[in-house]
Amino acid sequence: MKRAQLKKMTVDELVERFAEVGVAQGDAIDNNENAKFNRLYEQMEQVDHELRARGREARLALMRLYDYPNMQVKLAAATYTLGVDPVSARQMIQAIADSKWAPQALEAGMRIINLDNGTFVPD
Repeated sequence: MKRAQLKKMTVDELVERFAEVGVAQGDAIDNNENAKFNRLYEQMEQVDHELRARGREARLALMRLYDYPNMQVKLAAATYTLGVDPVSARQMIQAIADSKWAPQALEAGMRIINLDNGTFVPD
């Protein structure tokens, strides 16, 4: 999706698009489609950039996805909200790590380790 199209979307539509991309990422992970995942990662980054351009409240809207039924969507939402609500985001990432839901639990566990050792610094 082009940046111009994202600019026309409401915050709710952007959150929905973020979730759609997250679901597709989860499918790509499950099917070992690394190139597809990388393309989807770029799409998620574009949605994130548009939300950032709209301010803190727009970024916080991703927290709605903490209750989403797809674990990849939850992990992505928590990761992208670390910079605006680090306490809630970290709790969600820890909950995913504790869930043992592979492979997202493994990624969440590494994210916690990288937050603690300063390798991953949210913005």
